[in-house]
Amino acid sequence: QAQLIESGGGVVQIGGSLELSCAASGQTFRPYYMGWFRQVPGKEREFVATIGWKSGVTYYSDSVKGRFTISRDNAKNTLYLQITDPQPVDTGVYYCAMNRQPGSNIRSGNNYETWGQGTQVTVSS
Repeated sequence: QAQLIESGGGVVQIGGSLELSCAASGQTFRPYYMGWFRQVPGKEREFVATIGWKSGVTYYSDSVKGRFTISRDNAKNTLYLQITDPQPVDTGVYYCAMNRQPGSNIRSGNNYETWGQGTQVTVSS
C-alpha cells in the first residue's frame, strides 16, 4: 500500500512563493495521475492540479491556472506544487492524492485512491 506524505507548507505573503512536496513510498506506488487538492473549514475539498505520472500532461483549476505549477520527479517518487503569486483565497490544507485508473475523471477527488495527511498553507495579506 502506497503512502503519501506532504511537506513544505507554512505562511507565505502575497507576492512570495512556496513549494510543496509529496513523497510517495511503498511497493504499490503505481500512479496514473498524481494530484493536489485543498480544503478549508466550511468548504468542500477543491481540485487544484494534477499531472500524468508518465505523460507529464497537466490540468489546473481555473483559480490557480497561471500561478501554480505542478511537477514530478519520477525517479524520486515525489510530486511538487510550486505556488507563486499566492492570494489569501489560496489558504488551506493541501493534500496530494494518487489516481491509479486510466480513463477516470482526474479532476474529481472521488477518483483518487490514496491520500496524504495534508500540509497547511496560509497566505497572509
